[in-house]
Amino acid sequence: MTILELREELTAQEITELNKEYTFFSWSAQGSLNPIPVAHAEGVYFWDANGKRYLDFVSQLVNSNLGHQHPKVVKAIQEQAAKLTFISPFHGTEPRGVLGKLLAEVTPGDLKKSFLTLGGSDANENAIKIARQYTGRHKILARYRSYHGATHGAVALTGDYRRLSAEPSISGVIHILDPYCYRCPFGWTKDTCKRQCISHVEEVIQHEGPDQIAAIILEGVTGTNGLILPPDEYWPRMRDICDKYGILLISDEVMSGWGRTGEWFAVDNWNVVPDIITTAKAITSGYLPLGAVIVSEKIAKHFDDHVLYAGLTYNGHAMSCAAAVATINTYKEENIFENARVMGKYLGEELEELKEKHPSIGDVRYMGLFSGIEFVKNRETKEPMDVARLKSYLIQNGVYVFHFKNILIVAPPLIITKEQMGEGLQVLDEGIFEMMDSQIA
Repeated sequence: MTILELREELTAQEITELNKEYTFFSWSAQGSLNPIPVAHAEGVYFWDANGKRYLDFVSQLVNSNLGHQHPKVVKAIQEQAAKLTFISPFHGTEPRGVLGKLLAEVTPGDLKKSFLTLGGSDANENAIKIARQYTGRHKILARYRSYHGATHGAVALTGDYRRLSAEPSISGVIHILDPYCYRCPFGWTKDTCKRQCISHVEEVIQHEGPDQIAAIILEGVTGTNGLILPPDEYWPRMRDICDKYGILLISDEVMSGWGRTGEWFAVDNWNVVPDIITTAKAITSGYLPLGAVIVSEKIAKHFDDHVLYAGLTYNGHAMSCAAAVATINTYKEENIFENARVMGKYLGEELEELKEKHPSIGDVRYMGLFSGIEFVKNRETKEPMDVARLKSYLIQNGVYVFHFKNILIVAPPLIITKEQMGEGLQVLDEGIFEMMDSQIA
């Protein structure tokens, strides 16, 4: 008889042991893992099987924008499950059609038609296919400090170290340098900046052959690679450069979309209309898997008489689409993005104060409720400081976050209150003093 047959609920230790023995966890050496055995969640909090509460200060993987267990989305899932759980993607359904219309309404410009996937990786995979089929060109430009997914094509777009273990991957991906103002790859400062991060892109295009490049894909705001905010003219100039050479501009809004920066999509902050938006994560607030490739009317019309060579068994899955419709409507009905803007302003002010207070903080970057804190051993040399100890301290003290190298990501659910934000910031302040400032000589 198994432990599952002996009782209805497992202990925290049993949950952990079963997960570790029989399932793989992402991006980790499996033997050193100690996953939190999560039992339930509500709002901005979740609880482990021992009853310990955690403030979700990063929306899990920056996707639970509505927080956990929002009743409107849960109800929509339950009602859809009672009607229709799955039907072949060759059929139409009400939630699929309604979602398509909603996506056309909230995306910028003439973006209209969507290919629905089950996540960000396969959204970017299919964006590559669409761009190549539409343009007849092969090469794709992406940035080094980027993450676009873990599947074979998406990880080729990804510029960071996670790409290396998957190589050789798909052909035709060219990486460019980033608009990383704090660590400018061209050696400029904010006072001397010549915007070489922009002219560099056009130079690469010339070397690679403008007529060979199908698309440039950029995260709306670089997420897991350290919350890198581009200069204000960066996105508009990328639009100009793409128009000049007939290259498609793709905005990967998987993490930066759905109110995370205070707008529907990050590119809305610069009034830029890309040719394609890829998205996932908070399109359902993480409640069910869903992604989308949303293309302009011009691209959509191309496939009226050209075969779209793309297909997924779960394209337009009824349950996921119903969850997305409820999520998007809730964003609208409850003024969720307004709260993101108000609380984002408060978070930014608090992060600036932390920077003034703590010598281990080299830089803080934020837009809406999307922020990163970069830790250094020395503000002059900017030598990175490992932030793993701080992350462990925060989680042990009930504040859940994640980090990338020396950068701590803070991105709470968009429903967070000032009191809840203060709760997390207080623990963060204490943790920086104990774990980070103590290492400064």
